[in-house]
Amino acid sequence: MCYGHPHRRSLPPDHFTPSRTHRTLNDNALAVEELHGRLAETEARLERARAREAELSRRLEEMKRFVLVMEILETYLKRRFREQQEQLSQLFSSLPK
Repeated sequence: MCYGHPHRRSLPPDHFTPSRTHRTLNDNALAVEELHGRLAETEARLERARAREAELSRRLEEMKRFVLVMEILETYLKRRFREQQEQLSQLFSSLPK
């Protein structure tokens, strides 16, 4: 820190010239345009990811229903198998020897 005369940061003489200002504005416009493009791409990817997630969720729910139906069928078939085994057992036990 200096005491006495305040230091001013000196800018180059062409800092505010119209050509430099125009170039900076053009660079900024290009940067903004590029960012808009990247944002649009990101939003499109996000939309595709959301659609994929919705499809996967729908398929998962469908598979859960399928598994539930298969479990119900399995329980029914096991019960019918036991009932038939019991009927055969009774039938064979009632036959004369």
